[in-house]
Amino acid sequence: MPRQKQSKPPAAGLATKTLILDNGAHTIKAGYSLLNATSPPSLDNCHVIPNTIARSQRDKRTYVGSELDECQDFGELAFKRPVEKGFLVNWESEKAIWEHEFFNAGNTGLQCEAPEETNLILTEALSAPIALQRHCDEMVFEEFGFGNYWRAVAPSLSAYGASPFKGDAERPMGTPMECAIVVDVGYSHTTTTPLFQGKPLHSACRRLEIGGKTLTNQLKDLVSMRQFELRKEDWMANQIKEDVCFVSQNFEQDLERVWKGGSKDPRVVDHSIVVDYVLPDYESIKRGFARPHDPSFNARKRQLGIGGPREDLVVLANERFTVPELVFTPSDIGMQSEGLVGTILQSLEALPKGLWQAFLANVVVVGGTSRLPGFVERLEADLRTKLPEEYAVRVGLPEDPVKHAWTGGARLAQNEEAMKQLVVSKQEYMENGDVWVRRKFAGKLGR
Repeated sequence: MPRQKQSKPPAAGLATKTLILDNGAHTIKAGYSLLNATSPPSLDNCHVIPNTIARSQRDKRTYVGSELDECQDFGELAFKRPVEKGFLVNWESEKAIWEHEFFNAGNTGLQCEAPEETNLILTEALSAPIALQRHCDEMVFEEFGFGNYWRAVAPSLSAYGASPFKGDAERPMGTPMECAIVVDVGYSHTTTTPLFQGKPLHSACRRLEIGGKTLTNQLKDLVSMRQFELRKEDWMANQIKEDVCFVSQNFEQDLERVWKGGSKDPRVVDHSIVVDYVLPDYESIKRGFARPHDPSFNARKRQLGIGGPREDLVVLANERFTVPELVFTPSDIGMQSEGLVGTILQSLEALPKGLWQAFLANVVVVGGTSRLPGFVERLEADLRTKLPEEYAVRVGLPEDPVKHAWTGGARLAQNEEAMKQLVVSKQEYMENGDVWVRRKFAGKLGR
């Protein structure tokens, strides 16, 4: 049911409750934080919601956001995503998702009963066009009626999160890291964002047009060309990627290990890398799974018909590591672009050389793709080889790299003084207009 717009003015000052929305292209990370709370926010308070409206070609049902948890058959789902290429461009769809999750009976228990008495922290993409920022501000204040609001890039929130490095002193709630480079390997793309006291240094921010979606599409193409048609199976392909892909520490050597030569080639395939992935049929097998490769067992099963219904499976060898390799070597698919390490170096080169050490000591990696085994180790090793020995390099992975920006926002929302410096009230928006709000969020105004 559509919600009515709020007509009464918001309560003066900060509200006690803050809704933090890390509004990503693939998922929304959402949850509440309380002002002046005495304990750190828990990851359990952050809900990960698919940021999509999906239509099933099989049961003809439409799933909005967290309703995907109820889906029993992910075959040939058609997805409509409000965020394209990292930018929120479809507010009609986003509004439907927000209303379902936060203002109606969503599946996450995150109902916002009084938005005029709620603060909102909302993430946006780096270098978002002014028109999209203006529309976003209008929706927050005029459509949903939040009392106070801060719009920020997700890496800024990550700077407020707990340090991923062992031995670092605990910072007070609402205090950002002094210097850091946040590497966000997101769904649409990958960004490198140098931050000073939580503020992005925009002239040094860089974007690599490869993200989780690129890797999923590459895996779909490889498997479809070689074994099984997956081009319409976005959900399934993404699960395969998350289940079996890894980042190679020695790409050429791993290629040799799975090389299949001719009959006279003496090299033997290393089957420790090869896996069989059993595909779901959404009847007897609800979710796909991997198991060690056993060609003799598979052949016997097909021949004898043992083990119940026949399984559909794909054999994955070099696909497991050639797909994630694209983040480091985009030229593998013909992209004329630096890989991740080169992108980080481009960010560094835009900074004074005297500050390099401070930033290299705090390289924080976030985003779903960063959870692939070997990702952080490969990034740190490659980065070290490209820099002079006198630089100490630390690359850290937070406890949950997907929720890290949210936890940073939740920690910030507990600090009353920090929030007062950042948020804009609905009254200020109505009195001063969108240009003033944009300048405020850009740090070009005092309080």
